[in-house]
Amino acid sequence: MDQAGKEKEALQLLAEADKKVRGSQSFFAGLFGGSSRIEEACDIYARAANMFKMAKNWSAAGNAFCQAAQLHLQLQSKHDAATNFVDAGNAFKKADPQEAINCLIRAIEIYTDMGRFTIAAKHHISIAEIYETELVDIEKAIAHYEQAADYYKGEESNSSANKCLLKVATYAAQLEQYQKALEIYEQVGTSAMDSPLLKYSAKEYFFKAALCHFCIDMLNAKV
Repeated sequence: MDQAGKEKEALQLLAEADKKVRGSQSFFAGLFGGSSRIEEACDIYARAANMFKMAKNWSAAGNAFCQAAQLHLQLQSKHDAATNFVDAGNAFKKADPQEAINCLIRAIEIYTDMGRFTIAAKHHISIAEIYETELVDIEKAIAHYEQAADYYKGEESNSSANKCLLKVATYAAQLEQYQKALEIYEQVGTSAMDSPLLKYSAKEYFFKAALCHFCIDMLNAKV
């Protein structure tokens, strides 16, 4: 089936899902299992979204995943809703980066509400990468790397937290926020000293901290 055929099939699936949703809202459906129709509509929206992906219509795929996510929320299926918002975000990345961020934030809200901070951190990194490469807003990228690091620390994933912090330090130095950068390099360097596997990296981090000191003040560098 060519792309046009896949798009046509996706549109038919959307129409079928819309019909299920409308049917679930009728009085009799309320009496006789309206929720089962909504569950069926969720599956059909997801199938339509995947068909749109095959047709490379990324915006339509993202919208269909969002519709499925909203219905999952209606059914109190939080995990499924979050998964669909992530799917939507991944589709929108190819067409509308800001909408991708909006969907990933919706997923993060659900994951944090469920106490799934490690997966929330992962999606903050995804948002930071969109700000880095697509929207070129380094300050917002920094904010999301910092939030990811904070969640990783709370879950005792210190290695993952330090990777995020090193990204923050690199960008802080580029923005001439040398004090912030050097504090991170010293913190990560001190942390690396405690690990037999990482202690050789500590030298590099302290050297970068010294460079930041040098940029602030010659005397600080000597100290």
